[in-house]
Amino acid sequence: MDFGYGGNGSPDDHEETSHSLEGKKNYHRHSAQQIQQLEAFFKECPHPDENQRRRLSMELGLDTKQIKFWFQNKRTQTKAQNERADNSSLRTENERIHCENLAIVEALKSVICPACGGPPFREEDRQHGLQKLMMENARLKEEHARVSNILASFMGKPFTEIQSLSPSPGYSSDLLAQAFSGQATEGSSHLTHSKDTISAYQLSGIQEMEKTLMIETVTSAMDELVKLLRVNAPVWVKSPADQGRCALHRDSYDKLFPKANHFRTTSARIESSKDTIMVEMAAIHLVEMFLDSDKWVDLFPTIVTKARTLEAIDTGDLGGSLQLMYEQMHILSPLVAPREFFFLRYCRQLDSSIWVVVDVSYDFKETENSSSTLSWRLPSGCMIQDMSNGKSKVTWIEHVQVDDRSLTHRLYRDLVCVCQAYGAKRWVATLQRMCERFAYSMGSRTSPCHELEGVIDAPEGRRRIVNLSHRMVKNFCSSLSMSNKLDFPHLSESNNSGIRVSVRKSNEPGQPRGMIVAAATSLWLPFSCETLFDFFINQKIRAQWDVLSNGNPVAEIAHISCGTRTGNCISIIQPFVPKQNMLMLQESCIDPSGALVVYAPIDLPAITEVISGEDTGKIPILPSGIIISSDGRLDKGSKASTSTSIGKPGSLVTVAFQILVCCNSLSKQLNMESVATVNTLISSTVQKIKEALDCSDLD
Repeated sequence: MDFGYGGNGSPDDHEETSHSLEGKKNYHRHSAQQIQQLEAFFKECPHPDENQRRRLSMELGLDTKQIKFWFQNKRTQTKAQNERADNSSLRTENERIHCENLAIVEALKSVICPACGGPPFREEDRQHGLQKLMMENARLKEEHARVSNILASFMGKPFTEIQSLSPSPGYSSDLLAQAFSGQATEGSSHLTHSKDTISAYQLSGIQEMEKTLMIETVTSAMDELVKLLRVNAPVWVKSPADQGRCALHRDSYDKLFPKANHFRTTSARIESSKDTIMVEMAAIHLVEMFLDSDKWVDLFPTIVTKARTLEAIDTGDLGGSLQLMYEQMHILSPLVAPREFFFLRYCRQLDSSIWVVVDVSYDFKETENSSSTLSWRLPSGCMIQDMSNGKSKVTWIEHVQVDDRSLTHRLYRDLVCVCQAYGAKRWVATLQRMCERFAYSMGSRTSPCHELEGVIDAPEGRRRIVNLSHRMVKNFCSSLSMSNKLDFPHLSESNNSGIRVSVRKSNEPGQPRGMIVAAATSLWLPFSCETLFDFFINQKIRAQWDVLSNGNPVAEIAHISCGTRTGNCISIIQPFVPKQNMLMLQESCIDPSGALVVYAPIDLPAITEVISGEDTGKIPILPSGIIISSDGRLDKGSKASTSTSIGKPGSLVTVAFQILVCCNSLSKQLNMESVATVNTLISSTVQKIKEALDCSDLD
């Protein structure tokens, strides 16, 4: 390898140094050693900076320009070698593909028809066969019409009313055969062929008929929703029960869109609401999330427990996107049964900046609604208008009919009946908060002051913590549905609900393996949501109510903001518990629909693994938390209140814990000791909360 200054190793533009014959021999011997060292350094760093070149110059006794041009020549040589190797590989691959193509061409020349074993069809043969099929199809249609007229004249009613070709009571198969033989003069073989054709036509037409009904349903629903989105009074009026909510005026609505009630029981009722909000997300991204069932759950984890797309349906000339979907909704309390819907979701772009998404329930024959609270979604949905600044204006309509056969628990009756639990206000408030969370958490700065300093502050580390926290919140929300729950009414029944306990076997990834006991209780407290939220996120007084901290103080060691409000954030909290290195991951948030504080114990190595790039789905996490919502009562004299609780409006608080019973063995019998432990945990926490809020005398 030459040490010249140019690309060809020429020694021009530098001072020549005279060497003796012995000196030249030493020069060449040392050059081999120098080249060996340069080769080794090149493998580690093919692009050394000026400082590295200067250091090499001193170590090898060479000029810095020699070092510089040696690396240039070496990179050029390496690149040429790689290109030659790539060209050789591509040439070999090209030859292989060329040989395969030749083999395929030769094979096609000798291909035979799989049906008859004859030679392959030519293009003119294919066209001729297509014409014959079209002629046969036309003949079969004429035959179908003729036989339909025969059946109609013989049975005395239009063919459209005949459900099948099976003989009806009073007509024997022989009698039908005589009728056909007496009126069909073209031969019995044609009749037999025609009857088989009719049966096949009817069977294949069922799915097409279902698709047609679906398209007709969503077309009508889309037309209704667009009209409801664009009108106000007298169709929409201020609700007498809630002056901040728009509700449909039933008489005006029924005149515009007359339809029969889906439920005809005395326990059925209609819920309707409308709201508008501005969100920090482009319209096209919102539409994409609405049409993906997994992203739909991610967008509304505190409302939607489960969602899946059952089938995507081709709309043909209608355009847009149509899906048959399933959804389960809840209000984060085991006291209220979830709502389930099988519905059609249709999305259509009205113009360059406006999309409309409509949901409407559909009687899907292959499914059954198993929810104890039967629900039917009338045309509902939203209009999304892109504002060309990364934001969107969303107008939301919720319109459902529910059959509340088992009355809602008295604590939540007001909240549900005035449409706050599942109304448009809750949807748009959650949407605004989640869009703000996505935008804010990715661009905000953290405030670390622990071993995590400088690591969690990096965008990738912050993003992984945000994803882990999101999974924690989803896990907590889904645990509150508590199917197969057990009641332990040990608390007072005046303002508390008793304790609900659920035991489940956990084999899901991201959760500890074993038997998990979940327990929750709900109670009424005479404070606003904001007051209670500020109380629960105040780390200075956390030891007063958090039994997991064992009365020890806690400190926030890392913080990721998730919104403009101070309390909307993800925190890593360290309880000062002696001889333990346990941390807590916590997410807290509040919006006009309510608030939540969700937390889970997690050790420092797990947090470090997440930040360093480990899959967050592999980190086992078992969250507990607190849900806060309005009680649905407006004031002391509100006629809308159906609650038996006395006094001014307050808030409903749900306290929930999850504990791992065992990891190695799974028993079919309920572990009463574990139930007693979690029962004590809940009762103690509730009592500590009341004492800290100075309302321990509240029953």
